[in-house]
Amino acid sequence: MAAFGMLTMALLYRALSLKDIGLYVFFMAIFGLIDTLRSGFLTTSFIKFYSGTNDFRAREVAGSAWAIALFITAILVLVNAVIYILPLTITDQGILLLVNYFSFISIATLPTFMSSLVLQADRRFDRYLWVRLINQVLFTGTVVVLMTMNSANLQTVIISYTLCNLITSIIIMVFGWSRIKSLRYTTKQAIKQLFDFGKYSVGTYVSSNLFKVIDTFFISYFLGPAALAIYNLSGKLIQLVEMPLLSFASSGMPSLSGYYNNNEKDNMMYVMKKMIGIVSIMILIIALLSIVFAEPIILLIGGEKYLETEAVNLLRIFMIMTVLYPADRYFGLTLDVIHMPKINFYKILCMLAVNLIADYIGILLFKSVYAIGIANIFPLVLSILIAYVPLNKYNSFNFWNMYVIGYTEMKFILKRSYNSLFFN
Repeated sequence: MAAFGMLTMALLYRALSLKDIGLYVFFMAIFGLIDTLRSGFLTTSFIKFYSGTNDFRAREVAGSAWAIALFITAILVLVNAVIYILPLTITDQGILLLVNYFSFISIATLPTFMSSLVLQADRRFDRYLWVRLINQVLFTGTVVVLMTMNSANLQTVIISYTLCNLITSIIIMVFGWSRIKSLRYTTKQAIKQLFDFGKYSVGTYVSSNLFKVIDTFFISYFLGPAALAIYNLSGKLIQLVEMPLLSFASSGMPSLSGYYNNNEKDNMMYVMKKMIGIVSIMILIIALLSIVFAEPIILLIGGEKYLETEAVNLLRIFMIMTVLYPADRYFGLTLDVIHMPKINFYKILCMLAVNLIADYIGILLFKSVYAIGIANIFPLVLSILIAYVPLNKYNSFNFWNMYVIGYTEMKFILKRSYNSLFFN
């Protein structure tokens, strides 16, 4: 899926101008920020209260989650409709695109979003893969067709994105993977449980998404859409890093919740340490290769015109930082599981303040896109430190021991795979 995402972006970088690709990045960043009001409320809380429960409880949680999702979507669409109708003079092209298309995309993606929650919680990762594959293949194929017909522009790309998500949602509804029929099992108690937990996690999700938006605003305002396109291109390889992160998070969250719900604290913490260690080693390998082959990677994704820009060195900066991503991601995940979402929320607020200050000072002093890239290291380190303290109090562990466990588990996995391939 990361490869498909990078292929699509490579096509878009060739099909659209620097300004248009910058506007596209701006549009998707703002849409993603607003959409986290839905995903932030439900993602962690749904998996937490759904995983490992009986059929009746699962239907109750699924139906209540659908009720919340529909309510949030309706509110967002209503607000968008009011802004669209009001006689406002909007000159910013990115905001204008958002006002015109937000409601359509929000509705089109709802069943796909809900199915992703259900399939992750049910551990049906085969179906989850099909959902993502159908959506991405449709969009990538549509972009290829638009390029072949010389019809690729900012508007046709966004319309295509909306239609591809709508088609995917229709397919999901036909197969029943979103559990929309569970709406009739909605209960006030389940809604309250999801809401009480979600009100903290939504703050974490929205605040986390703000990092990208803050960077986007600073670059777009001080350096322009072209610089934003360069910055975004350098960060596209992080999709390869997100792949193991998302995969282990999708499979690990139900496991962590299951162990916690059964009072198996040691097993839960071991799973967390194992995930961090294994994924960190995988990402380290990707990072080292990316640093060495940064120029060919930028040439492959963006084209020759980006080789003489800051994109190459920005890629190296980003890939160095990604080695710390697993500790940050899974520490936060575990805090949610052990009923400490408040810490995650306050942690994100501290990170946002540090990110905002670092971005402002960096852009003020250096007026370079490099300053924004390097500034991201400060909130990342702060996040790990803040989360480590309460987790260590909950169940004492050595930070570096996570990587030893990961190395041991990785050797075992490779050995088992080797024996299975050659001796069975």
